[in-house]
Amino acid sequence: MGLDDWRSIYLTLRTRFRTGDFATGLRLVNAIGEAAEAANHHPDVDLRYGHVDVTLTSHDVHAKTQRDVDLARRISGIAAGLGVAADPGVVQELELAIDTWDIAEIRPFWAAVLALADSPRLDDELVDPSGNLPTIWFQHTDRHEEPRQRFHLDIRVPPEVAGPRIAAALAAGGVLADESQAPAFTVLADSQGNKACVCTHLGRPD
Repeated sequence: MGLDDWRSIYLTLRTRFRTGDFATGLRLVNAIGEAAEAANHHPDVDLRYGHVDVTLTSHDVHAKTQRDVDLARRISGIAAGLGVAADPGVVQELELAIDTWDIAEIRPFWAAVLALADSPRLDDELVDPSGNLPTIWFQHTDRHEEPRQRFHLDIRVPPEVAGPRIAAALAAGGVLADESQAPAFTVLADSQGNKACVCTHLGRPD
């Protein structure tokens, strides 16, 4: 298929181009932009010093399509013309799974506390329309006592967002577990005991 530069990750085609410096990366991004405009199909492009990450998906159908394949090939040709090699083996995507015996009970809390939206594909998923946060999905489990979480979620937001975000999470069935360290962080939990912290930079060294 001529897609050696790319890897299939869930609903996307992804790769990383090792540009080596910022100026080369910028030239690659500009060329990708021209190709995307010509194709009327637009990837997500992340320019960093030393590399450019590219993600292709067809947002209108929430899947990979021939449009993505065609543009991937075009982008690979552009990169080759600039002497830029692909490093597709490094691409990855993080998703978070929450065990639950009742998805409907806790789903509104997680949508509210992380400002996520319903997945257009699956009833057991929440997604970030901006693409900044990982997808959260819910896995069915038997009812059990409050879990001893080995990890929890920290969501860092601007200070002016923290209050409304906390209020939305509480209104969505959440519980205020600990606000002793607010506004640095406020500990919330869904009704089954799974915790998340709403964090700001206030009162923190970073």
